[in-house]
Amino acid sequence: MQRLLTDHKNITETRLETVPSELLGSGQARLKLSSFALTSNNVTYAASGFAIGYWHFFPTGIEGQGLVPVWGTAEVVESNSDDLAVGTLLYGFYPLAEELVITPQSDGHGGFVDAVAHRAELPAVYNRYTPVRAGDADQDHIRALLQPLLATSYLLFDWLMDNDCFGAKQIIIGSASSKTGLGLCKYLAEPEGREYKIIGLTSEGNRDFVQGLGACDQVLTYDEIAQLPSEDSVYVDMSGNAQVKAQVHSTLGAHLKHSSAVGISHWDQFQPQVVLEGVKPQFFFAPAQIAKRREEWAPGVIEKQITQAWKRLAKDASSWLDVQVHGGIGQAADVYDALASGSANPRDGHVIRLSVD
Repeated sequence: MQRLLTDHKNITETRLETVPSELLGSGQARLKLSSFALTSNNVTYAASGFAIGYWHFFPTGIEGQGLVPVWGTAEVVESNSDDLAVGTLLYGFYPLAEELVITPQSDGHGGFVDAVAHRAELPAVYNRYTPVRAGDADQDHIRALLQPLLATSYLLFDWLMDNDCFGAKQIIIGSASSKTGLGLCKYLAEPEGREYKIIGLTSEGNRDFVQGLGACDQVLTYDEIAQLPSEDSVYVDMSGNAQVKAQVHSTLGAHLKHSSAVGISHWDQFQPQVVLEGVKPQFFFAPAQIAKRREEWAPGVIEKQITQAWKRLAKDASSWLDVQVHGGIGQAADVYDALASGSANPRDGHVIRLSVD
């Protein structure tokens, strides 16, 4: 079994290794990955591996080396579980590897959770595996690429609405070219009669792409942050670029009513100790918003809304997303390196396919 290890201290250092397949115990099942997506979201997982706990999902047994989590589809190829049959296809959270052994337990809603002990205290949303139908590989690719990112986008939108946008009249999205950023822009643009303005921040090279989305009222490059209107604002930071965040804070001053940290795709420019003017940034953790809504509403309501929302945007994904399929886990290192270095094209959605239909 092959897997791609990532260095905890330098997340651009990876190495492919072959290890013996894990022996199955009682009640366990072996899942062989068929495909998974690689996006800037995976870079965030690596950059915040210990701060949030992503390195803990799939222990490697090697000091200083981790497995970056990915979203994808896998087939049950061996099972000692009475609940999970061989041949079942499961969509969910996997290691960047060719297979995963889980201890499946029914979640009571048609899906499964991995009941292995070390995942018990980790966020439940990452431990659920959903049966999917065999069919069009393109559907698997779109699901893996967009469902996790647009789910976060929608939860950000829901959180902003839940908090009345903190009284702001403009919402500024950093790294608006990212899939999560563009998703948030699109969800924010949906309500009729909205009373807030949507401003997308991006690099000069991605300006045309973000403008072409048609969701932002204004698009500014990082060199134009000083042009931000002096109005009450919320800043949603998708990149973790400390310099950009500092400029936004200093430009808006007391007009900045809330600053939210979501991703760390610009991990190499992330400096937690930077002193910022005004409000203190708060990290947005999507599972926390899910948990809040589950308590306020009936179980399954927020999940249904998320599903409807990401599928709604996915219908026109061909206008802003080019799916790039790479064969074999050996190709994953180059794709991950491009994402980690920030050189990937924002239109591209990368999928690693491990099996051929």
